[in-house]
Amino acid sequence: MRRGRARRHPADRLQPLTDHAPNVEGMVEASVQFGQYAPALRTILHLSDTHLLAGGALHGPGIDTEEHLATTLRLIERMQPRPDALVFTGDLTDLGEPEAYRRLQELVEPVAEAIGAPIVWVAGNHDERPAMREHLLGIEATDEPLDAVHDLGGLRLIALDTTVPGWHHGDLSDRQLEWLGEQLREPAPLGTILALHHPPIPSPLPLFDILELRDQTRLARVIGGSDVRAILAGHLHYSTSATFAGVPVSVASSTCYGMNLGRPALEVNGFDAGQSFHLVHIYDSTITHAVVPVVDAPTGDYFSAEWVARMAQLSPEDRLQAFSRKRA
Repeated sequence: MRRGRARRHPADRLQPLTDHAPNVEGMVEASVQFGQYAPALRTILHLSDTHLLAGGALHGPGIDTEEHLATTLRLIERMQPRPDALVFTGDLTDLGEPEAYRRLQELVEPVAEAIGAPIVWVAGNHDERPAMREHLLGIEATDEPLDAVHDLGGLRLIALDTTVPGWHHGDLSDRQLEWLGEQLREPAPLGTILALHHPPIPSPLPLFDILELRDQTRLARVIGGSDVRAILAGHLHYSTSATFAGVPVSVASSTCYGMNLGRPALEVNGFDAGQSFHLVHIYDSTITHAVVPVVDAPTGDYFSAEWVARMAQLSPEDRLQAFSRKRA
């Protein structure tokens, strides 16, 4: 049963995680090079499955999806260096309610504006296209797929709508695949990332097979030999990775709730833990996907901007002596 609670202003939810938020003035730029790889060319925050509900209602057995999202956004506000985009891979709301889309917008847009990062919204099976179009994107409320192309300074990000109105499984129409092929005809300067909700990979959980992306070989034929460098997805509520048509696939967990894969496969259910998002770094030669836990916990204080500044003053050989050599 869902129960409502008092609404709060967005600013009330976006207070620092602790009373001692770091002062970033004068901080050394986080993208420094001490090793073989130059700093990432682009950085993306990959979030998924926020499952917001209207009126601040709780999800299922009392999971506060809005509070978990607010905690996530507080983390994002403090991250350095700033990301080049926030990508949400679907299930933005739990029931497709107009108020839930408006609330999502109220929470996310001020943070995105503050850090100077555009938002890429991808539809998920719990979303409703007309409501998402009108109340989140501000466009005509139709059932047309929400496919879009975004240019992130030479990195092409294609949002692909795998939802099927009235159903929870995923699919792509011939028209969508033809459109995708047209977009991929010319390579982008930094390559292409595909963002969709239903991941084109197997799951060890049998029930997810019912809700998988259907006819995946059709998608494989379109992206095979193209400049697609990575596929971002959600839907599963746990982080995982694989390859599809030779392309790495990275599935972000959820800011809402996780799946307890420690249970027998036939008994896996959601639980109020395991919330996370991914930090995606795009390099010339590779793309990395790091899991960022959504948790308010103290951290150590050995490494700091001051520590990095000291290392930066040393030669490469002296840095090895100072940090790599084991002490007796």
